[in-house]
Parts: sequence; structure tokens; C-alpha cells
Amino acid sequence: MSVAVVTDSTAYLPDTGGLTVVPLHVVVGDRELPEVPGLSSAELSRMLRDRRVPVTTSRPAPERFAEAYRRLLDGGATGVVSVHLSARLSGTVEAAQLAAAPFGDAVRVIDSRSAGMATGFAALAAAACTDLDEAAKAAQTAVERTTSLFYVDTLDFLRRGGRIGAASALVGTALSVKPILRVTDGAIVVRDKVRTAGRALARLADLTVEAAGDGDVDLAVHHLAAPDRAAELLARVAERLGPKLRERHLTEIGAVVGAHLGPGAICAVIHRR
Repeated sequence: MSVAVVTDSTAYLPDTGGLTVVPLHVVVGDRELPEVPGLSSAELSRMLRDRRVPVTTSRPAPERFAEAYRRLLDGGATGVVSVHLSARLSGTVEAAQLAAAPFGDAVRVIDSRSAGMATGFAALAAAACTDLDEAAKAAQTAVERTTSLFYVDTLDFLRRGGRIGAASALVGTALSVKPILRVTDGAIVVRDKVRTAGRALARLADLTVEAAGDGDVDLAVHHLAAPDRAAELLARVAERLGPKLRERHLTEIGAVVGAHLGPGAICAVIHRR
């Protein structure tokens, strides 16, 4: 008997292990595909650059979560912790809450207030516990100890998807400014501004090290169609953090988050242990 953990496909975990992953969907023209397996990153990048076919995203139906919760509880789980991307970026948390309501206190839904491995670190923290209350608390603590920073080549994809306001989007067009963004209280905000992509990578490394603080940390670097820049960022941060850096992950962004960030995006997710 143990606690089961459910998350969604935007966690981009390098290894899902015993976690249950419910996929979000990518809508390409008139086709709706689950993110897993769904589109490859290369296909997504090509479609986003083409722009002739609209690419949008959609949350899972509450029924998908209800099916997962019922299967896990019927299979012997003492409870379920369900960890998902920010409610301010997607309706996924709402769908999970609707599905969880009939199960009462047996299912706890946690808003990661971010996406990518910010969600993944919280899910992994819950999975390390055997008591439901402790698992929910561990997930919430991981949320509070995680910072997400990222760079995008253009804010146009975020603007079109409604994930950043038009006023903020102007920052990225005026005088060729390259913004560094941060997820704050579940929403995307401009953290800093630099002049070139090269300087943006250096500044992203600085902010990631700053977010790490003085203790041990885990780091995830995500990218879309920018493996060299992602590897360079990871190497820069790892060199500066030294033995404080415990776990490190380098993964490509999936289609759902990638559709809103666009090709060239680099994300750094720092989890303070």
C-alpha cells in the first residue's frame, strides 16, 4: 500500500518511473494529438516557423484524471497526489480538481505554479513519501523551493497564446531587446532585458546561480531546437555551482510548452533542496 502520484505531460520528466502521466493535447489545424507521443520536437519547430497551420494546446478532460485516480485507488494506493502545471497558464489544475472532488480527501491536487521540471520536481518529492499528508506537503514544499527562468527568441508565441500580455510582449520588439522571463506566482513576467542572444544566455546563467542560493540544488535545463545553447547553459551553471549541484537534467521541451515558447527557447529550473 502506497501513495500514488499523477502528473501531466508538461512535467518533462527524464524518467517517469512509477508516476502516472496524463497527457495534454496539441491542436494542429483540425487535428488534436496527445502530447505523448504526439508531435516530435522537429515537427513542432517546423510548424511553428511555417505559421500557415495554427498550433494551439488544450487541457486533458476531467474524465482522464478520474480514470487515473480510480485505477490507482482500486489498485491499492492509499491516496493520490496529483501535481500539475500552473493554473494561471492552463486549465489542467481545474480539470484535475473537478475529477478529484468525488474522491474526497483521498486525492490531493497540487498547483506547481510553473511547468516543466518545476512540476516534475514537485511530483518526484511526493513520490518519495509513503504517507498522503506528507506527500502533499513535500510536493508543496518543492513548489516553494523551485524557480523557473527562461529565454525565448521571440515573445510572439507567448503573446499569441495569451500567456503574456501585449505590453510585456512589446519589450521583446523595442530596440531588439532580448528578455529573460520568470514564472512568478504561476504567471510569466519579464525578469530582465539584454541586447543579444549571447548576452541573454550569460544573464540566464547568472540568474540561475543567484536563484540556487547557498545550499544543494537540482537543475533542469529544457530547450526547443537549441541543444547546443542548452548544453552550454548547463555547463556554465554546473561549473559555477560545483559540488552544490546534485541532480542535473537536460531535456527537450515537449509540444505543449514548446508551442507557446517557440523554437530557440531555453529554460532553467532550479530546485533548492
